[in-house]
Amino acid sequence: MKRFSGLLAFVMVIMSLSACKNRNNMADNPFFESEWTTPYGVPPFDRIKFEHYKPAFEQGMSLHNEEIARIVESSEEPTFENTILAFDNSGQMLSRVATVFGMLEAAETNEQMQDLSAEIMPQLAAHSDSFLMNEKLFDRVKSVYERREALKLDDEQKRLTEKIYNSFVRSGALLSAENKNRLKQINEKLSSHSVTFGQNLLSETNDYVLELTREDVVGVPGNVRDAAMELAKSKGKESYMFTLHEPSRIPLLTYAKKRSVREAIFKAYIARGNNGNEYDNKSIVAEMAQLRCEKAKLLGYDSYAEYVTFDEMAGSAKAVYELLEGVWNPALEKAKQELARMEAIFAREEGNDAKFEAWDWWYYAEKLRKSEYNLEEETVRQYLSLDNVKSGIFFLANRLYNITFRPLKAPSYHQECEAYEVLDNDDKVLGVLYFDFHPRAGKSGGAWCGTYVDQTYKDGKRVCPVVSIVCNFTRPTGGVPALLSIDETKTLFHEFGHALHNLFADVKYRGLANVEGDFVELPSQIMENWAFAPELLRQYAVHYRTSEVIPNDIIEKIGRASTFNEGFAVTELVAAALADMDIHSLQGGEKIDVMEFERKALTEKRGLIPQIEPRYHYTYFSHIFNGGYSSGYYFYIWAEVLDKDAYQAFIESGDLFSSDVAARFRSEILSKGGTRKGMDMYRAFRGADPDKLAMLVARGLVDKDDVALTEPLANDVEVGKIVKVDTRAQARERAERSRRERAEAKMRADSAALADSLAKVDEQPSEM
Repeated sequence: MKRFSGLLAFVMVIMSLSACKNRNNMADNPFFESEWTTPYGVPPFDRIKFEHYKPAFEQGMSLHNEEIARIVESSEEPTFENTILAFDNSGQMLSRVATVFGMLEAAETNEQMQDLSAEIMPQLAAHSDSFLMNEKLFDRVKSVYERREALKLDDEQKRLTEKIYNSFVRSGALLSAENKNRLKQINEKLSSHSVTFGQNLLSETNDYVLELTREDVVGVPGNVRDAAMELAKSKGKESYMFTLHEPSRIPLLTYAKKRSVREAIFKAYIARGNNGNEYDNKSIVAEMAQLRCEKAKLLGYDSYAEYVTFDEMAGSAKAVYELLEGVWNPALEKAKQELARMEAIFAREEGNDAKFEAWDWWYYAEKLRKSEYNLEEETVRQYLSLDNVKSGIFFLANRLYNITFRPLKAPSYHQECEAYEVLDNDDKVLGVLYFDFHPRAGKSGGAWCGTYVDQTYKDGKRVCPVVSIVCNFTRPTGGVPALLSIDETKTLFHEFGHALHNLFADVKYRGLANVEGDFVELPSQIMENWAFAPELLRQYAVHYRTSEVIPNDIIEKIGRASTFNEGFAVTELVAAALADMDIHSLQGGEKIDVMEFERKALTEKRGLIPQIEPRYHYTYFSHIFNGGYSSGYYFYIWAEVLDKDAYQAFIESGDLFSSDVAARFRSEILSKGGTRKGMDMYRAFRGADPDKLAMLVARGLVDKDDVALTEPLANDVEVGKIVKVDTRAQARERAERSRRERAEAKMRADSAALADSLAKVDEQPSEM
């Protein structure tokens, strides 16, 4: 459920850029047009050709340089308007071409685009450095920053000024000329490595095919077998072909009776980027970690993790480790309990001498789910057709925010894409939303949400955002529609939450569009809470053949099983987040053996059991080496504390579809962008700091029946202490200890009171 992982770094680097110099082919290049005449200004995909990108990039950088030069060469005293606002408004052409190119390079790439990406990324990094390290420009920005109180700027102007000033400082504006030069070299190298990493991963993913026989696919659902057969037929084979894409891989791991088949697909997946071939990513990862460490040192931080987290809600790597280490122990303990239950089934089927391996987890977890909860995910899928889930999401958005979605005929980059115009409660257009649901060779793995056009203001009028949700869901086969798993359903709700965040944005300044990284997942993750709420399931979960509404007994089973396998899910998530933090907490700048480093960090130091692999190994961890989540994969679990607590506001209202609570969430969080700090926005919505207890209960790490035992946990509301988690046993022990201490204190107080009373009696004259 990554948010635009393989592309986010690309967009962030060039977020505020634009330019124009070479005037050749202006007439037929859409990027040279001041406005697009398409519906609501969506990109004219039908007119954009590959040969348009490079000239547009070159022109964009040139024009941006001219805009920066005008700011620097101004003889006027620096003001908010002629310096801060002028800088914020610069670079719009380059931003447009880079955003479109970056989105398509992730969703619909080819060899030409990959080659151009490898060429242009280092140039964009150098271009960004050229003005962020421009001393004269920084002097003007600094002048406004230091006089921001005297200039009587309003709150948003002041925040924009502070954010721009800090971006200069964090980009090396205060460094010596020699160190600036070295930082530029590092940034260019990192950009180049990031592109190569992503391209290697895409090649490793796309090049693998597991060809199987009918005997090999016993137990696999029919629609998955049909898709595998269709893939084989397209390649002239009479067999079944499976790939490493999730809709193919996960069902094979979950249902294939033949253990060797599960082993083959699993090992191929976790070996990506670690096969000693031309696509091996180990040396790239090692050098990127080394370069990031050097970059942090140049900028005055002990480690790259400290550099990143300093500017987030967490504020420090220490706070992040407190979060992750606190969750780790109870999650791992719960995972071991889950394993013990599965091993009992495994031993009966495979014999006592066989060893339960990581590739067995999905298969036996599904068996355990069926035996303990009488719930088969394949049964649930029948009610979760893609169209049904999408309709449910639209229904939810309408109930919460009174917005509607209408199909829109607009240019698209692929025939499978769907476009909708999104209408606000007053029938004004909020924006445009694209969906791109299914895997193909030119698409990166995972799911993400991004924008082709960002919300902004032009001549005092709001510019509608153009948003896109990209997924890799199971395709329809024959007469069977695309049927989503429970996880895929949550993923669509998640990405739709990101889409709402973009669609509701109403921010005046471009530089205030973004929230902190560990806040960005709140709008997406909160939507997951509704996905399987009974009230909503009854609205959208309808059997794809019989049109029967999902029965109450299945809804109840889903509810009872909601914390099933959560020990595994949290452990693999936190393992990846810890691995991310560890490799970016290096302080010596040494080049490491990345796989050995990861093994020691997770297995030796923290006791990760061999039956669980981290969600991502370094060699295919695109979030942190080809995206915007380096030292930030913890964002998901951090934001989960926020989203589970925020959802309680709806529960406490007595109406899960409360339009009043939703209106407050929209006005205080979804529409605000980065105009305020994340915690300030959260407090404005909730009226208090986030309480981690809701997350602990939702994940099954604390039993809801034992809430009284864990009440003290809810008191740690400081951000740095946001989730110091105890296991149930630890909570009981702590509560019992507290009870004993209170009892002992009461006894001491009672004894003291009795002694005092006796003393007073002794002082009274005797009546005898």
